[in-house]
Amino acid sequence: MWLAIKLALKAQGQTSPNPLVGALIVKNGTIVGRGFHCQAGTSHAEINALTEAVNKAQGAELYLNLEPCSHFGRTPPCVDAIIQKKIMKVFVGMVDPNPLVRGKGIRRLKEAGIEVTTGILEKECRKLNEVFIKYITTKRPFVILKAAASLDGRVAAESGDSQWITNEKSREYVHQLRSTVDAVLVGIGTVKKDDPQLTCRLKNRKGKDPIRIVVDSTLSISPKAKVLNLNSQALTIIATTPKASLQKRALIEKKGARVLVITSKDRVDLRLLMEILGKEEITSVLIEGGSEINTSALQSGIVDKVLFFYAPKIIGGKQAPLLVGGKGIARVKDALVLHNITTQRFGDDVMIEGYIKKDVKKY
Repeated sequence: MWLAIKLALKAQGQTSPNPLVGALIVKNGTIVGRGFHCQAGTSHAEINALTEAVNKAQGAELYLNLEPCSHFGRTPPCVDAIIQKKIMKVFVGMVDPNPLVRGKGIRRLKEAGIEVTTGILEKECRKLNEVFIKYITTKRPFVILKAAASLDGRVAAESGDSQWITNEKSREYVHQLRSTVDAVLVGIGTVKKDDPQLTCRLKNRKGKDPIRIVVDSTLSISPKAKVLNLNSQALTIIATTPKASLQKRALIEKKGARVLVITSKDRVDLRLLMEILGKEEITSVLIEGGSEINTSALQSGIVDKVLFFYAPKIIGGKQAPLLVGGKGIARVKDALVLHNITTQRFGDDVMIEGYIKKDVKKY
């Protein structure tokens, strides 16, 4: 199952809106077929493994990190091919949460006389496809909030200078992360202050640029902003409100960007924005803004996971922007709580990863 997970990861960032799936066919203790799902619309992992195994699949064992599909989607059902090739045993990491599958594939295999074992490395398999699980069960994207701060929680100095708080290794990791998500989101404040490109720039290899989303309630973005003047195949979306002038909308659209008008009052409703993005099969969003967008995202309850990078620096300053601002809470017991905490070092920087507990009061 570990090998199946490793195979699945080869297509990380390429399969959306589909899950990451790896498959191995084993006969007499020897791997005779390997496969992984490369891209939506292409053959699934099981089919690729069966193709490699050729006539050795009969009587063999199949290892999959996700239950095989039993319905017609972009491709035919994989369970039919598994049954036809006379696989003897199937080992599954986790049940497919897709309502169109959810146990039906396993049931079909068992009805055909195939022995099925489930729940192998299930925790790891669920982690692998956390984006897919959220999207397929809610039709909304999995949202990651990434932020970099000094040890005292400042994301910039009082002057506004923020380059660079974290080191090169941390920034390289963020570019890798960009290549795995469907979209990266910032607020207009970050665009005005830093004029970022929001592209994926990796050393020694090309990464996939994510869709760029700028939350700009009054459509005050400059036509000269880098996000509107890039040589990138990825789309730029400016999320705004009806307050935006038709003339400015036309100007931005002429630059090749898409203006998405969210029918909210004064500010872009982030929950409504996520709902719209989900309908367009955007399954994951990485928020990379400053204190204001961080606060709004947490207050709205859209964040699933946080990645906070801390550099061994102390900035200070009463007016220096904090990682999270706003009014905050009156009592500590009402704080947002993280669980499943892990840490990782990037040189002297420390990254804390955690998941938002959804059963607590919103920040």
